[in-house]
Amino acid sequence: MPYDNSLDAQLFSKSWENEGSKIVVSVCSYNNGVKKIQIVREVKDREGQFTFAKLGRLAKEEMLGILPLIQEALEIM
Repeated sequence: MPYDNSLDAQLFSKSWENEGSKIVVSVCSYNNGVKKIQIVREVKDREGQFTFAKLGRLAKEEMLGILPLIQEALEIM
């Protein structure tokens, strides 16, 4: 069965921002299946708009910033 965007439900989404980027923590479920956590980094481009980037490694400040969001997401899972 191919991927169907209409079956993908986002149950939770919150973000943490610093001066040049933000990290988004989400809980998603596909076709009412298992709830899964998704963590995405977005960086500002030249126009000041956020665009997707690889999450990569996290600095301690970033981890401390998103840890409460991860804990909140776990309550939904």
